[in-house]
Amino acid sequence: MNEATYFWTKEIDGKTRVGLTKAGQDELGSIKFANLPSVGDQVTAGKTLMSVEAEKAVSDIDSPVSGKIVAVNPQLDNDFDALNGEAEADAWLVDVQPA
Repeated sequence: MNEATYFWTKEIDGKTRVGLTKAGQDELGSIKFANLPSVGDQVTAGKTLMSVEAEKAVSDIDSPVSGKIVAVNPQLDNDFDALNGEAEADAWLVDVQPA
């Protein structure tokens, strides 16, 4: 999966919010399960950020940024509708504090 096409990033108060683009949603299809990192985990650009089980693919998705996870989208605790919806801004995954 090409992170530049399938993730969006947005700077918020010195952190980088990482989300799934509509192109990423279209490529994967409906997401049934996502194994996201936890707050406090370190992520490295180009290394696995999350694993997803979706309608069209089961994939490990690499992080577009490096740093420490400081927030995980609470909407993704029990269901993944936010990743399958129309509002791209709701399809955020994590906030990363640069290392």
